[in-house]
Amino acid sequence: MFIGLDAHKNYLQSTIVDYDGVVMSQERIERSREAVEEFSNRLPKARIVIESSSAWRDVYEVLSKRHEVVLSNPVKTKAIASAKVETDKVDSLTLAQLLRVGLIPESYIPPKSVIELRDLVRYRASLVRIRATVKNKIHAYLLMNGLTIEGTPFSKPYMEKLWKIENYRIQGYLRIIETLNLEIHEASKIISTEAINNPEAKLLMNIPGISFYSALLIASEIDDITRFPDSAHLVSYAGLTPSTYSSGSVTYHGRITKAGSSYLRWGLNQCTRAHMRAEPEGDISRFYKRLARKKGDAKAIVAASSKLLKVVYWVLREKRAYRS
Repeated sequence: MFIGLDAHKNYLQSTIVDYDGVVMSQERIERSREAVEEFSNRLPKARIVIESSSAWRDVYEVLSKRHEVVLSNPVKTKAIASAKVETDKVDSLTLAQLLRVGLIPESYIPPKSVIELRDLVRYRASLVRIRATVKNKIHAYLLMNGLTIEGTPFSKPYMEKLWKIENYRIQGYLRIIETLNLEIHEASKIISTEAINNPEAKLLMNIPGISFYSALLIASEIDDITRFPDSAHLVSYAGLTPSTYSSGSVTYHGRITKAGSSYLRWGLNQCTRAHMRAEPEGDISRFYKRLARKKGDAKAIVAASSKLLKVVYWVLREKRAYRS
């Protein structure tokens, strides 16, 4: 029995096919834990596929207790099965049939403990992004009103000058920043404790430019390093490899693919700049400077991030401390 589940915010559309691909049933299931458990319990053990989205985790948690559940990669699945008519029933049937013949491109499902670490570091990242948005709104207000404040933006003296501006918008934004600073500080304390107790994160913190936060982010996004046969596969997972177009005798390398983990790619970018400040004469710094003169900063930092990620790979793979 093979089951395709098309997951939505309020419901799940299921299609069940047998070994020969004959449709046994199609039904819509209410999106609640009780309804999913009832659906699971009345089925014999089966293989189930869910398309990866924001709506898969709770369903997977219930169904995986009794069944073999596969998470499909939505981008690759659509590349294999592109239908001109797309409905919930068609999508769930397509998933079930692809599962039956072994053509589902699977997404990796990390253990629950790793998922919780990812949630933690991503939560802090979201707070930092919200704070950056609020700071940009303050900059925009100052620009619109022709106000100039000397000093490093949002340093302590800069903030003191901002507080003296008697405007409800500026005052409101500053209060939001204060609240976000407190929440970021609390999240950072939890992350630092987790990083110290995480063997992979402790190894990564030996690499110059990788802090406890970045170490835990990288470790949680990668999880089991042995699932990557070599460093090139890890670089591809981070979306740092250039796209390639080849036709006849002409080969063209375009922008990076940006496939895989966007958080890992973003974290590596930040760490690479910090690494080059810590080791200005190191291999990666020299490589960056040489490439930046020819290609510019944007392309050079991507290539340097790729090199740093290869260092990360071997540090984790060989379980050894970083050596300059």
